[in-house]
Amino acid sequence: MQGTPAEFEALGSRLGFRIIEDTPEKLRLSWQGTRFPAFLCLGVAILLLFVSVPIAQAINIRGFIGPAGSLWYFPLMNLILFGIAIYLLSQKRSIVIDQASRTITLTRRSFYKTIRLMVNYAEIEKIRLGTDQVYSGFAVAGSSAAQSFPVPSLRLMLADGESVLLDRGSRRKLEDLARRVSNRLEKPLEVANSR
Repeated sequence: MQGTPAEFEALGSRLGFRIIEDTPEKLRLSWQGTRFPAFLCLGVAILLLFVSVPIAQAINIRGFIGPAGSLWYFPLMNLILFGIAIYLLSQKRSIVIDQASRTITLTRRSFYKTIRLMVNYAEIEKIRLGTDQVYSGFAVAGSSAAQSFPVPSLRLMLADGESVLLDRGSRRKLEDLARRVSNRLEKPLEVANSR
């Protein structure tokens, strides 16, 4: 194994990989980031341009002592929203099961780094379709508002006792994906109770 399985855990409750290629030689799955928040940030940033550009020009002409000087945070907020949108749009995950090399490769990309995990078929003990406990939100200022709930998950169980998260999503979709992966890897599929 090359890489760290912990790098492929997901904060969110769902991923939802799509099948890109399904041939006898390769099974390629892809997940393309969180689209709704990315486009929301991008839309708000574009709308703020109509306010931020005149403010930035006024600050450039008259400095921070002019009437627009107290609105310096609008252009800054606009830049931050553009940065968040670019980061979210650059998020991508892929899984490639390669029969020729008998490896499964997980890749996680963003605009600033790429993380890769390669596992040989021999290192995989079984495929497990079960549930993960995922937190619904973050606890704020020591509150106990963060609650966990079960989410169906698909994992590779390795011979050394570690597990690698492949996908989270609806149980029905994961069952189909689990069968495909199990057949490809020629490993047993363990289905845990959903409760």
